[in-house]
Amino acid sequence: MRLDVSDDFVEVRLARWEKVLGLMGDIRVARSAVDDVEVVREPMRDVLSSGLKAGLRLPWLYYVARSIKLDRAWVLRRGMEALSFSVNDGGTLRKVVVSTPEAEALARKLGSG
Repeated sequence: MRLDVSDDFVEVRLARWEKVLGLMGDIRVARSAVDDVEVVREPMRDVLSSGLKAGLRLPWLYYVARSIKLDRAWVLRRGMEALSFSVNDGGTLRKVVVSTPEAEALARKLGSG
């Protein structure tokens, strides 16, 4: 997985195996549609308490999954903070949570945009 933040988009690019096992494709969101940016210190706790999911789920280890309603997406690794943001573009996807060692810096960058 690779998380790219440009002036125009936030992109979560998944490896082929993550797409297949996670039952989802890459995520691309316009920066203008990104809102409520925050760093989640314990993202595994959040995903485990969020209800039913479809995709790759290795509890407490690794998640590449979407909620059954397809309104939330998680790409998480154990022991790593995550960047969380809301999506306000009128589509189905409403929230994305992605593990990254750069969560703090990216949250600051997106929050200032």
